[in-house]
Amino acid sequence: MHVHRRGEQGAIPFRSGRLFNIDTRWYFACRTGLDKGPYDSRDEAEAALSLFIRDMNTRDQRLYD
Repeated sequence: MHVHRRGEQGAIPFRSGRLFNIDTRWYFACRTGLDKGPYDSRDEAEAALSLFIRDMNTRDQRLYD
């Protein structure tokens, strides 16, 4: 499902998954171009990604308050 993110207008760009693995280690990609990881499992990487997104949203919200 393609939806606009907060503040976006116009055509919705293609987005791919953020999780990837190299050998047996898992990572997630960030918009900054810096990958986060390694994690021992996909579940650990997903949990870390969720925390990262929550923290970034909290930081962004503080900027607009």
